[in-house]
Amino acid sequence: MRKYSFVLTALLISVMAIAQIKMPPASPTFELKGTVGLADVKVVYSRPSARGRQVAGALIPYNEVWRTGANASTKITFSENVKLNGNPVPAGTYALYTIFTEEVATIILSKNLTWWGAIGYDKKDDLLRFDIPVKHPSSMYETFTISFSDFTMNSANFNMKWEHTKAMFTIESDVDSKVMADIKAQVIDKKPSDAGVYFQAAGYYYDTNRDPQLALEWVNKAIAGSADEQYWVIHLKAKLQARLGMNKEAIASAQKSMALAKTGGNPDYVRLNEKLIASLK
Repeated sequence: MRKYSFVLTALLISVMAIAQIKMPPASPTFELKGTVGLADVKVVYSRPSARGRQVAGALIPYNEVWRTGANASTKITFSENVKLNGNPVPAGTYALYTIFTEEVATIILSKNLTWWGAIGYDKKDDLLRFDIPVKHPSSMYETFTISFSDFTMNSANFNMKWEHTKAMFTIESDVDSKVMADIKAQVIDKKPSDAGVYFQAAGYYYDTNRDPQLALEWVNKAIAGSADEQYWVIHLKAKLQARLGMNKEAIASAQKSMALAKTGGNPDYVRLNEKLIASLK
């Protein structure tokens, strides 16, 4: 009987040891993903909230290495080589640390991903350090927030905001040299099998203000190689004609694109063509 009693007691102790009340975390972990130029960027971080506590100089310590969030150190991953505020960073995953003062934040990328928070942090593992200004907006952010904003073709801003503290740096991806290499290989050096590639090349030339005459030749090839006339392709042709000073031809192309857009049920392109036509009259 004692044997059974001992076994039962052991089982109860074991169950009690593993039983836990499921509760929401004080600082939930979030994963932020985005594409900057041609680079995929991922951030994994835990988000503490102020809850009436002082943030600047306290929850965000001044003059100390901070984990840039809560719990484990914040991790940031780049699928391709990028630049952070002009500083080159190879593709890979890094721990993101910061050192704040009231006016300046030092951004730190560490190659060591094993530390819990900043415990054990060693400067020798730094890949990069650079300084950025700190702002104190009137808007209030209760929960620590990382976000991307102000996207361009090859860049975006990386924002850190908490309570009335904000810091920001730029992530830049090498887009132009790679796109131009593809255009040379697929459009200039040989004839593409897909007419849509001509449209892509022409659109990139328009967006980057390159040779509009050559881009117009490519868009005409895209139109000729397509089974159906597409309003977005005709609209690009109109814009290129306008850039070349061919206003009469551009208006005719825009009118054609607008009619196709109406048939296709796309009011956005109807408005774009109306705006283009108005600018040329």
